Amino acid sequence: MAAIDSAYHYYLSTYGTSKVSRYDTHKKSQLRAVYNQIVKTNKDTPLYKIPDSTDVKKFAIDLKEHTRSIQNVIAALSDNDEGIENVFNKKVAKSSDESSVNVTYIGEDQSLDNSLHFDVEVKQLAAPQINVGKFLYPDECDFKTGTYTFDISTDLSSYEFQYTVSRNDDNQHILEKLARLVNSSGAGIHADLAKNASNKIALRLTSSQTGLADGQSYLFEVTPSSDHASAKAMQTLGIDCVTQTASNSSFLLNGTEHASLSNTFTVNNAFELTLNKPSSQANPVQIGFKTTADSIVDNVQSLVNVYNNLIQLSYRYDSTQEADKLRRDFTQVVKPYYNEFESYGLKLSDDGAIKVDTHLLTDAVTSTDAKECFATLNKFKNDLGTTAGTVSVDPLNYASKTMITYKKPGHKNFSCPYLTSVYSGMMLDRYC
Repeated sequence: MAAIDSAYHYYLSTYGTSKVSRYDTHKKSQLRAVYNQIVKTNKDTPLYKIPDSTDVKKFAIDLKEHTRSIQNVIAALSDNDEGIENVFNKKVAKSSDESSVNVTYIGEDQSLDNSLHFDVEVKQLAAPQINVGKFLYPDECDFKTGTYTFDISTDLSSYEFQYTVSRNDDNQHILEKLARLVNSSGAGIHADLAKNASNKIALRLTSSQTGLADGQSYLFEVTPSSDHASAKAMQTLGIDCVTQTASNSSFLLNGTEHASLSNTFTVNNAFELTLNKPSSQANPVQIGFKTTADSIVDNVQSLVNVYNNLIQLSYRYDSTQEADKLRRDFTQVVKPYYNEFESYGLKLSDDGAIKVDTHLLTDAVTSTDAKECFATLNKFKNDLGTTAGTVSVDPLNYASKTMITYKKPGHKNFSCPYLTSVYSGMMLDRYC
């Protein structure tokens, strides 16, 4: 159980905040194909002994997430059924000031006029609720020995927390223990320690959610238990006082005022906006589309980026896992296209990554023989997707392990369809 807990903790802390795209949902036929691939892979797989180390769990989860990113980008580029030359010609939104507003086009209509645009003026960002407790000297102890409880209530549920103060505990140890307790609870609240100019420390609670809906006065409320000792300990902690009230974002769309509970929202189910900071009233941010050539280059770059991210991942685990084998399998996908890619501005470097010359690529996708360029890029996209799918099914194929025995060749072997999932940290809502 501890091993599974450590895998889930790594997954949640590293990938828990990543966005879920519509390509993370699948049809029954797609799920059945993945299941059949798992069965086929495990049918003749030798029996291995996997070392019980955190590094293996992290490697498997990282590999699953990176291959999922590759598959999602490929799925996005495979939506267009209007010919090979249009595979990479998907609309890409642009912002005139990305430091204030980021934008992504999430619509499905690819026939919109590239001249379509609208203005955004950011007046105020949405903010979380923050409770900061009383500041205490870290190497002293302001709590009496004993066991105390308090509740944190949100709109969805209530959480009870119990902590014990031992004789040798100091304030630093107690507050760090409370921070770990809150962070592992899944209450949607991040706890850390704040420090003031006098080097005193306090427990700080920050909601992951922002904004207040109509009728809401808080996102979370901290209350001590009814016993006198817990109430006294809460007076010492001070985390029941709201330091910053949650607030909504405020912005203008083409001069019309709007508000949102979050800094990320959609406009007409087509544009996803993320507000980063207030913008200038005199110069509102203009949201529109990139030119056709720029959109194609961006889409090719997004495919190259997820490939390069996996190559970089392999170097992170070079000393502990069979990362050279992983790197070799993915660079083999590129090598058949080496000559064509160089003429398109895509160059395979010595470390296995692909470097993009945007000027050469722009010339290639706008030339008279651009159709050949798109055909090559499309083949590479499909080959990369096939390799990523194979790796995703059995990430531990690239882990350092000890082989125990082969299954008898030529005989009907017993299938263990979920053998890999036990070790790979497979999350059922994302991968099954």
